[in-house]
Amino acid sequence: MSGAVQRGRAAGARLLVVLVGVLATLALAGPAQAHVGGEVAGSDFDGRVTSVQPPVPGVSVRVLEFGDSLELVNTTGTEVAVPGYSDEPYLRIGPDGVWRNAHSPATYINLDRFGRVTLPADADPRAEPEWVRVSTEPQYTWHDHRTHWMTEGQLPPAVAADPDQAQTVFAWTVPMRHGDTALTVRGVLTWSPPPPTALTWGLHLALAAAVAAAGLLARSPRPLGWALAPAGAAALWHAASTPEPPVTVSSHAAAVVSALLPAVTAALVAVLGRVAARRGRGVVAGLCAVVLGWLLLVQGLPDVDVLWSAHVATGGPELLARVAVAVLVAGGAGLVVGGLAAARRFRDPERARPQDPAPQPQPVA
Repeated sequence: MSGAVQRGRAAGARLLVVLVGVLATLALAGPAQAHVGGEVAGSDFDGRVTSVQPPVPGVSVRVLEFGDSLELVNTTGTEVAVPGYSDEPYLRIGPDGVWRNAHSPATYINLDRFGRVTLPADADPRAEPEWVRVSTEPQYTWHDHRTHWMTEGQLPPAVAADPDQAQTVFAWTVPMRHGDTALTVRGVLTWSPPPPTALTWGLHLALAAAVAAAGLLARSPRPLGWALAPAGAAALWHAASTPEPPVTVSSHAAAVVSALLPAVTAALVAVLGRVAARRGRGVVAGLCAVVLGWLLLVQGLPDVDVLWSAHVATGGPELLARVAVAVLVAGGAGLVVGGLAAARRFRDPERARPQDPAPQPQPVA
């Protein structure tokens, strides 16, 4: 065996060890932290604040997670008080942070999205407030059950009667007080029908099959290389369009930077695989496709509900968000399958070239 072939095999083995190490690290990291925009990426419900009356400069209220939570930021020098469901003292949000009443039933009910909690014996709306400081910042996010649909696994009656029609579920109000001024936060919860199931799954399965076929059936690694470029672009777009997270969790800039780290890695792997495919290095291109596919799945699986939801949590156009997640999930699965097939089917030119026959013994005159 020639020295060039031995060197090629050694280089391929080293690359395989590096790529397996990357995959092992990603497997340990898991997809849990990939989605930084909140707990859900898609929903058929959507909530929004319609007004804060009277408006107070420095006090902002917005809905998060399609109506599941309220976020209040108070940069004024006066506290904002939020009552509980029995009009008892619940929250105080002001210059010295956030204080929560330990005797308010809302303190415990609001810890769960559907209010599935057992109240402690001292949770009494008539008791003297016991204020506990929960933050030093003048901002807070909580599940306010006045803003979302509370029955898990069951649609509102009007929606269940006509689920294909976009409609308003209910209007809501949350009372507050800024110093001596009463505030009323008004909003609305709406429903929109999800995309057609047959069309959604058909497109995603077709995308996965097309990408996998580039490694399973193509006679050269070039088609697989062409599939890597849009995959890397989708990873970058998905990270750059990270929605603004709650201010109590992270700043928007920090959230985007955090999401860009795995996306940039995916883009670099896509470039490496594209170059290898152009040079006919099928084994290297296939291994890069496997790593890239895994990276895409790690980023896309936490947002998979985008594929069948009416609304999408994104900082950009909803259509592009849907396309990006489709490429991450369906394209990522196709790259893993196609990359594994390509790594087995293709051989490096040095390894594929037939060896010179051994010299035959010559008769002695």
